[in-house]
Amino acid sequence: MSLAEFPDGVARCSWCASDDFYVDYHDREWGRPVADDRRLFEKICLEGFQSGLSWRTILVKRDNFRAAFEGFDFDKVAEFGASDVERLLGDAGIIRHRGKIEATINNAARAREMVQREGSLAAFVWRYEAAPAPYEVRATSPESVAMSKELKKRGWKFFGPTTAYAFMQSMGLVNDHHPDCAHRAVCEAERAAFKRPA
Repeated sequence: MSLAEFPDGVARCSWCASDDFYVDYHDREWGRPVADDRRLFEKICLEGFQSGLSWRTILVKRDNFRAAFEGFDFDKVAEFGASDVERLLGDAGIIRHRGKIEATINNAARAREMVQREGSLAAFVWRYEAAPAPYEVRATSPESVAMSKELKKRGWKFFGPTTAYAFMQSMGLVNDHHPDCAHRAVCEAERAAFKRPA
C-alpha cells in the first residue's frame, strides 16, 4: 500500500485517493477499534457482500443494506424466512445475490449462538488480534486464516481468510495505515486506549 498527498495537504493511504466516499471512510472508520456487536456483525455481512465487487459499491449502498437487514440486528435477521429472501432479492438498493443474502441470515443465527456461547461477538473477534509487527502489505494473516477456519467450523458462510483480513483491518484489529499516513497515529492512539472485550 502506497501513500498519496491529497488536495487538503494530508498524506493518506493511496487506496482511498479515487473517491470522496473512500476518503471519508478512511478518515472516520478504517482501522478504528470496534467492540460493538452490531457494528461487527454488519461489517462481517458487508464484507461478504463485497466479495467480487468494489468496496465503493457497498459503501454507496450501506444505508440501504441497513434498512433491508433491520440495522443488522442479528436477533431479528436470524428470524428471516423464505419470504424475506424473496423480498430482498427484489430490493434494487442492495446486492441481489441469493447466496449472499442467505449467508447473512445464516450468519445472524450463528452470531446469536456465539453470543450465547462466548458472551459477545466482540469477545470472540478480538481473540484474533495480532501482536504488533512491522508494516507489511498482505491480503491474509495467520490470524485471519484462523478466524475464518473457526467461523467456518461454527457454520458461518462467505467469510474466507481474505475477507476476514479485510474485516480485521477495518475494525481495528490491525493498524494497516501506511506508516506515513496521517491517520495511522490516530488509529494507534485509539487502539492503545481501547478496552479489549473479555
